Amino acid sequence: MANQTNKIAPVINGLDREKFFQTLDQLKARPVNAKFKFRLTNQWLDCGHNRSTVRTFSGAGGDHEHAVTFQMDADEPPLLLGQDKGANPVEHLLNALAACVTTSLVYHAAAKGIALEEVESSLEGDIDLQGFLGLDKNVRPGYQEIRMKFKIKSDASDEVLQELVAFAPHLSPVFDSVTKGVSVKVTAERKAEAPGQTKVA
Repeated sequence: MANQTNKIAPVINGLDREKFFQTLDQLKARPVNAKFKFRLTNQWLDCGHNRSTVRTFSGAGGDHEHAVTFQMDADEPPLLLGQDKGANPVEHLLNALAACVTTSLVYHAAAKGIALEEVESSLEGDIDLQGFLGLDKNVRPGYQEIRMKFKIKSDASDEVLQELVAFAPHLSPVFDSVTKGVSVKVTAERKAEAPGQTKVA
């Protein structure tokens, strides 16, 4: 997969390659700008239903606000005592994994001059609820295995596509977090009462 920059279109897979490589050069020159913080807030609504809001993030030496405030609902299906008002949290995890690996694949394909016409993926994961419900301490609460399968339409050879699929996921932040683990620190504090709110005895 030699890089034939002089013969490659300036925009591949929707990615402006010149801006992409300019960004890489800028981050090489000033690595501190590569440090980002992503954040969201979450509010419980009822039973298994809660809603996350994404508004701001930090990176490239400053704070930034999304053009649109994103909201993502999570719930459980009736089979798991929820009301189906959103995908459940472990389905959101599959979505994050699919989205991040796909983005990694598309960006790095463009950087290598590989044009992709269509990219589809299907994911499934196995969970034993005995872990979540505390019924068996030997069963982990999380996924036991996740399987991800791509279908790709491209003029690139099968060998090139297989190399891409073998390489790109390992540069995906979500793939890395899921497969290698990440430290998660959980704290809690009592929420202050709103002004004028009467505490019920």
